Amino acid sequence: MNGNPSTSTAPLEVRNVSKLFGDFRAVDDVSFSLPAGSIYGFLGPNGAGKTTTIRMILEIIKPTTGSITVLGESSALKVRHRIGYLPEEKGLYKKMQCWAVIAYFATLKGLSRKVAKQRAFELLERYGLKDFATKPTDALSKGMGQKVQVLASLAHDPEFVILDEPFSGLDPVNQQVMEDIIRDMAKRGRTVLFSTHVMQHAERLCDRILLMAKGRKIFDGTLAEAQRTIPRRVRIETEDDIAPLRALSAVVSILDRSSRREEAHSISTEESQSLLMSAATGSMGRESRHWELELRENADPQAILQTCFARGIRLHSFNQSDPTLHEVFMRLVGPDAKEATFR
Repeated sequence: MNGNPSTSTAPLEVRNVSKLFGDFRAVDDVSFSLPAGSIYGFLGPNGAGKTTTIRMILEIIKPTTGSITVLGESSALKVRHRIGYLPEEKGLYKKMQCWAVIAYFATLKGLSRKVAKQRAFELLERYGLKDFATKPTDALSKGMGQKVQVLASLAHDPEFVILDEPFSGLDPVNQQVMEDIIRDMAKRGRTVLFSTHVMQHAERLCDRILLMAKGRKIFDGTLAEAQRTIPRRVRIETEDDIAPLRALSAVVSILDRSSRREEAHSISTEESQSLLMSAATGSMGRESRHWELELRENADPQAILQTCFARGIRLHSFNQSDPTLHEVFMRLVGPDAKEATFR
């Protein structure tokens, strides 16, 4: 055990780091810092440079330019016993018992055999794997095996934990267990950096997120700061003419999200006028329609509600919401976001 983690310095400082492989620039002038005790999400499509950056942090490979400080040291190798790492390429010794795998990795990080074995059984019991402790790892399901490998990376109670795609291949139940493991580490003051394509996990877990695309950092901040990078929205349901809302200066655009449409699409001025005229003349049967209004920066959503009351637009529903991280990701990353996987 390492006792209480040091809080005198940031666990990780990455300064103007680039990595070239020949003429290919895999990481391009990336800088960021992790606050101690935080959960930090590392997001981006395939080929964004996430894994390359993680490998440079761990000094598996060296940066072409820039500097990296890990737990106050210029090299992660100097503090490797204080770091936990789950690589993207996962695998276990197939014939070893689960407890033995965990204990083995703990001894590599400096624990005695006795303490490592005790720690292995404690972790297996804490995370619901006690009954599998003496089973060989090749008898486990993929999800169970990945949980064992995660526990092996945590057995020495590291201060700083790096998880590369920890949710990959896990079913919903085991994804929830993984989230619980990450939250538990943060509660105990450990710092967690994890990469993922699954936006929902980042939304639920992260104190801060970093978005990368084509090797460059495109956003670094809190979820609330990320949400403020794209406009706020208001969703309404009404069977009345919404032309008065289109005239508001606070409204950037109006989208039709009626129930029979699988995806929202922007409505041109001509389309909107045609729909509104049809609704006004009753040719649409006065059916209730769902509309999404995108607002200008700093616009007050309550202005929409007030206009509806003032102009007699009867509402079946009114909802104002912040954009999801998925939407932020799609907006900031652009076409490259299509390469990412969302579940």
